[in-house]
Amino acid sequence: MSNIGHIIEERAANIGNFMVGRLLPFREKRTVGPFIFLDHMGPAQLSSSENLDVPPHPHIGLSTLTYLFEGALMHRDSLGSVQEIKPGAVNWMTAGKGVVHSERTPENLRDKEKTFHGLQIWIALPKDKELSEPSFTHVSAEDIPEWEQNGVKMKLIAGEAFGKKSPVPVYSPLYLIEMKNKEQTELNIGSQLFGESALYILEGSIKIEENIFEPNQLLVAKESSLCSFVLKKNSTVYLFGGEPFPEERFIYWNFVNSDKDQIEKAKKEWEEQNFPPIPGETDFVPLPKK
Repeated sequence: MSNIGHIIEERAANIGNFMVGRLLPFREKRTVGPFIFLDHMGPAQLSSSENLDVPPHPHIGLSTLTYLFEGALMHRDSLGSVQEIKPGAVNWMTAGKGVVHSERTPENLRDKEKTFHGLQIWIALPKDKELSEPSFTHVSAEDIPEWEQNGVKMKLIAGEAFGKKSPVPVYSPLYLIEMKNKEQTELNIGSQLFGESALYILEGSIKIEENIFEPNQLLVAKESSLCSFVLKKNSTVYLFGGEPFPEERFIYWNFVNSDKDQIEKAKKEWEEQNFPPIPGETDFVPLPKK
């Protein structure tokens, strides 16, 4: 019997002037462990007159993780952080009680043709960290743990697994692992995992029992300890998950919290423009009505 509980296909979503493929949340599976949101950005070929501009917007109750495959993105936030992210590095921003950030094509690329491709992930915070002070951390590509197993190149982007620990400062037990291979390989890695687990196929395909799964599919396991699959030639997949929280998490726009009152408070503060500003940015995105 298959260990797959849900098969989630990418759905188109608009993040300003850019279309993405949304994977989480899904109506039948809102979260995977503490992972509450997953967007596949691109791949997009942008002309010299096209740029990615996500204007200043607020967050509460979560950490954002940005990981690029191609291109570059400039992060600015209300803490004063200014950080360009390039492929293989991690931008990790913890909103806590409230932060504002923007993401844009860097100035040196705005008048050039460019490619943009990556993942944008939200990870909910434990209840006792939801109102913590906001923070920002950048981890360079060379500091991400890498190793090879059964002919598969592995990277531990965040969390702990396989006896290794990423320097990304997470707040609950989780893992986000990149796997790349050239030759077909069978992997049985359930003993390394815990909590809830999911597998996102970026390139290539995987085989589970007699079923073949293709790119842009997210497979959610019924039981992480049974995680076993055949990785077909030239594949890239992302394995992620962790311990779920005992309390439900609510989402409204960019706000995540276990307490609906905190979300209502954040909505009011944003409408009244009482969130801290980003130095040098004046754009304002109205609270969506839904």
